[in-house]
Amino acid sequence: MQGTAADIDGQYAWYRLGVSILLATIGCAGMWIVVVVMPEVQAEFGIDRAQASLPFTATMIGFAAGNVIVGRAIDRMGYFLPALVASMALSAGLILASLSATSWQFSLAQGALIGLGSSEMFGPLIADISHWFRKRRGLAVTAAASGNYLSGAIWPIIMPNLMESYGWRGAYAAIGVFCAVTMVPLLLMLRRRIDHNVAMSASAQQQTQSIAAISPRALQALLVIAGFGCCMAMSMPQVHIVAYCMDLGYGIARGSEMLSLMLVGGVVSRLVSGVVADRIGGI
Repeated sequence: MQGTAADIDGQYAWYRLGVSILLATIGCAGMWIVVVVMPEVQAEFGIDRAQASLPFTATMIGFAAGNVIVGRAIDRMGYFLPALVASMALSAGLILASLSATSWQFSLAQGALIGLGSSEMFGPLIADISHWFRKRRGLAVTAAASGNYLSGAIWPIIMPNLMESYGWRGAYAAIGVFCAVTMVPLLLMLRRRIDHNVAMSASAQQQTQSIAAISPRALQALLVIAGFGCCMAMSMPQVHIVAYCMDLGYGIARGSEMLSLMLVGGVVSRLVSGVVADRIGGI
């Protein structure tokens, strides 16, 4: 089904945004539960903290590569099919990670499948939703981006309870099945495509051209550098807060709550920045 100009900023656009946020909240689970299980993985495989951090590093490498690979596929085929394949990779990765016999197998499942599969729920999802909004594009984009942080706020709270009942391996397998069962129906709701020429009117194109004082490639390079610097600063507390709370004797549950609280703050900041961007512009 093809989207029309009437869909932009309309009821369907807000419906699509709601589904997108829910998808991101579910689909980014693998990025955050790996932080919660780090102490358990370290103890079970008999490795040090640096080695126990490698699965998250692998996840982020797969996530970065997936944003480019899946994003390129979405440019050619639309969001639905590439996102469906990525979702299946995510679910398979979670289940395979639960069967890992070594830390390297666990890292491989996190990077090659979970990281790549999770990528569809960030950059490609944000790019897709931007085509459906014009008046509230800043809010829509940041709301879609907030799904990633909502995932980080919710899953670390759920994970300790699952681990207490089923162990970290059982929790991983259960979440893998849950992702497959829930994400496919949600993706079916996003089969509608929109022509990029419809999404950007002539006036919007002129506005973009007047704002951009540098080439798109140079602007993208600057954004990559800015994003790298920003996320380098955030990664240390986000990745190690649960294990650090364990070291201090507070336990996994308290550490998970700390991580969740940090990411709730991220949700608020993203939404506020989106509202501000709609009022005064992104720059």
